[in-house]
Amino acid sequence: MVVAYLRVSTEKQFLANQREEILRFAEKNELMIDKWYTETVSGSVSSKERKLSGLLNRMQKGDTLIVTEISRLSRTMLEIMTILNSCIKKNVILYSTKEGYVFQNDINSKVLGFAFGLMAEIERNLISMRTKEALARRKKEGVKLGRKKGTCPAMRVLRENKRRLKRDSQRGVSCSELARQMGVSRTTMSRFLNTN
Repeated sequence: MVVAYLRVSTEKQFLANQREEILRFAEKNELMIDKWYTETVSGSVSSKERKLSGLLNRMQKGDTLIVTEISRLSRTMLEIMTILNSCIKKNVILYSTKEGYVFQNDINSKVLGFAFGLMAEIERNLISMRTKEALARRKKEGVKLGRKKGTCPAMRVLRENKRRLKRDSQRGVSCSELARQMGVSRTTMSRFLNTN
């Protein structure tokens, strides 16, 4: 079984880019995706509290898991190492499309897994630190913080496709399916359809 796992941290991010990248990778490597797992949750949330946990538990020897980046699995080094170790023990092959690596039951995969886990954690800490510093500096300068109404990228994309979404909704296409097609959460799609 070949499984693709897609994750974004917020509803403001899009799953579509990850989906397209995985489809290109699968086609290039002659793989057929059997199942897609998508979720909108921070990578710092434990995998035990996400769909990822159930997915990893069901995977068996010879299965393949595809992600766009190792950081899609988690943002903490310890958890990435745990997930990679679990895949290696089960003989599940893990592809990371952006980095171009294959993680399987060999020493190179174990070393790379450690390195990627460490990099993901350092990157998350640096981003968090830079964001806090920038917000503090802007606040000190007297800049009002917050998003202007109507600038949410997800809502902007939905507004641009408003006619099509309304037509498909009236034809009976489910809210979940429309959300999947647009790469937004079901909650965002539902809110949009109810207010437009």
